[in-house]
Amino acid sequence: MPTEQQQTSVSNTYYDLVSVLYHSLEASQTYSSYIRDAQNAGNQQLLQLFQEMQQQHDQWAQRAQQLLAQLSQRS
Repeated sequence: MPTEQQQTSVSNTYYDLVSVLYHSLEASQTYSSYIRDAQNAGNQQLLQLFQEMQQQHDQWAQRAQQLLAQLSQRS
């Protein structure tokens, strides 16, 4: 993947982490809707899948948040 400098005053790594955090949280929120749909349909397999996926995105968001905090402390 090409590495282009961001057109902002923020470093690429900081920008990337913010993006990961945002998209992980957005995905987690979307999975909440999918979870409700699976519950309403009574489909336990889909419910479990969506819950696992939501949990994974929540973990990624937490990790990105931790790394952002570490980067902020170094600046």
